[in-house]
Amino acid sequence: MHLVQPYTIDVAESILTDLRKRLENTRWPAQIMGSGWDAGMDGNYLHELVDHWSEAYKWRNEERKLNRLAQYRTEIEDTGIHFVHERGKGPAPFPLILTHGFPDSFFRFVKLIPLLTDPAAFGGSAEDAFDVVVPDIPGYGFSDKPNQRGLTFRVGDLWARLMTERLGYPRFGAHGGDWGSTITEQLAQRHSDSVVAIHLTDVPFGHLLRKPDDPPAAEQELFKRNEEWLQKEGAFMR
Repeated sequence: MHLVQPYTIDVAESILTDLRKRLENTRWPAQIMGSGWDAGMDGNYLHELVDHWSEAYKWRNEERKLNRLAQYRTEIEDTGIHFVHERGKGPAPFPLILTHGFPDSFFRFVKLIPLLTDPAAFGGSAEDAFDVVVPDIPGYGFSDKPNQRGLTFRVGDLWARLMTERLGYPRFGAHGGDWGSTITEQLAQRHSDSVVAIHLTDVPFGHLLRKPDDPPAAEQELFKRNEEWLQKEGAFMR
């Protein structure tokens, strides 16, 4: 049986040193004056970003803040999963799993976690508290990198086992955005005996590619705009 083990973030100093050196040795591309973002990354913004990472941002300070969260790792189907598990402060906290998107990690929900676990501290009711579980999708954050193709479409199965087998929640709710929407939708479809309800911040992008045979005019216009968006903004998904 694979156990749940406490986890502390401790990025090796050699990694931070390597990052600083690569930032210092940036080879800046030329940019047409006044082009802004029309020809790719805005050069002025990129200079400001690199300066911030090099001079202002202090990883060790942020690492200490993140380590205040209750973090763990466990192995499911030969994949190491890192996750936050914060208990709710209320008479009967309901379990809730939150799934991030690309190019993200559990950090997406850091500000949200205390609102869900301790609503009374923010003017809400303790009866509305949740036990919050926030895993890193494999390949992101501090979870293992996938060792097989197509794992994203089976992450919902990993989450079901994490919640029911590792953490002992027979029934729970789920939320997701971006890739997390796809994962959460599939989690609910395949594990309806455990998933009570889901909340999505966006409709999973795969639905853009499933056009009905004879859509009404309004939907035809919608799919036309979607196709234009995919060509201009969504080419990376191709």
